[in-house]
Amino acid sequence: MVALIKTLQVILALSLLIIVHELGHFLWAKLFKIKVEKFYLFFDAGGRALARWHWGETEFGIGWVPFGGYCKIAGMVDESMDLEGLKKEPQEWEFRTKPASQRLMVMAGGVINNFIFAVLVYCLIAGIWGEAFISNKDARIAPSELARDMGFRLGDLIISFDGYQPQNFGMLQADLARRNVRSARILRGTDTLELYIDQAYIGDVLNTPGMFDLAVPFVIDSMRFDGPNAGCGLESGDRVLSFGGKSIGYLQDAREVLQEYRGGMVDAAFVRGADTLQTPVAVDTLGQIGVYLKLPQIERRQYSFFESIPAGLRLTWETMSGYVRDLGLLVRPSTGAYKSVGSFIAIGQVFPAVWDWYRFLNILALLSVMLGIMNLLPIPALDGGHIIITLYEMVSGRKPSDRFLIVTQMIGMVLLLLLMMLAFGNDIARLIH
Repeated sequence: MVALIKTLQVILALSLLIIVHELGHFLWAKLFKIKVEKFYLFFDAGGRALARWHWGETEFGIGWVPFGGYCKIAGMVDESMDLEGLKKEPQEWEFRTKPASQRLMVMAGGVINNFIFAVLVYCLIAGIWGEAFISNKDARIAPSELARDMGFRLGDLIISFDGYQPQNFGMLQADLARRNVRSARILRGTDTLELYIDQAYIGDVLNTPGMFDLAVPFVIDSMRFDGPNAGCGLESGDRVLSFGGKSIGYLQDAREVLQEYRGGMVDAAFVRGADTLQTPVAVDTLGQIGVYLKLPQIERRQYSFFESIPAGLRLTWETMSGYVRDLGLLVRPSTGAYKSVGSFIAIGQVFPAVWDWYRFLNILALLSVMLGIMNLLPIPALDGGHIIITLYEMVSGRKPSDRFLIVTQMIGMVLLLLLMMLAFGNDIARLIH
């Protein structure tokens, strides 16, 4: 059932994004009176399709190869590599006869649609659910083994990375990797320290999730009514200082101490107001004393209909800038970022195991931004490659030959094939391990 739910989410998300993207090309082409011969979700390899129908001069359909989609525009060199039309006399309704400015908008239409769609989805999320995150202002870290090797310690408060002050605790690891951080300013106890970040660790930061957990102060919120210490004397607001004389500051180091007293009793020293008190507590066989702890305040932001619009724009921009930084890491082999490149298999693993509209829409907006930015890469087979060539024509006043366009398209398709092989290879390696 989990696999089915994930598969349905992937199919729905990718289908929506493909239609949105190709619709951008379609609408701009129709605006400039360019003939669109085909509009397909998925590929109709061999001319076969699951469904097809005609509307006006365009053939719409759903291909049988569930990968991508395309909008075939008359007189354009594209991934279909249909060159027969180029041998005929140019027609006024063909892409190749239109001014460079119009061709530029047709090529950029898909990317523009992806970004607009992301804004709309983020506006919807902001309007319905708002935002909720743990503020980094007062949150202390519980570092993983990797973070400890880098010099971070339990209870550190991260003030800034190279002068940048993180706001969202959940984004600390991403900020550390994306910003090519050289030093971190941290508050340890009452001391402010500068921690040098060895760049040799960045590859591990990218490929080791859970680097910074939340350090939870051992402050009692409530006692479990069915726990072993329901009447031991601990109250809400008490902060435990030690167990058995061993100092503890956070839940993370208390766990290690309590393991020594499993199934027995231990004296707990705690602070209540201005008083330091002590009481014996029972420890169960799991090393727990049956309490609920106070968690750091979650920052929540609610938006009205009109407030959700700038919020959606901001969230889209933050996602775009973050993803651009991620791509910047890919061109640095030393980071190992290329190992994180994945195909639809990796995309499927991102979706939740149960249907959750909030998470689905967040992932959908993220994928829309990713699709838009990826298509802006200056690879000939992508929109970005076509845009670069058209901009060159507009600046130089020289239109490239059909032969040049065909050769660059073939080179781009080979590069995309290699990228797909890398993505599938990474996915298979992750599944094996």
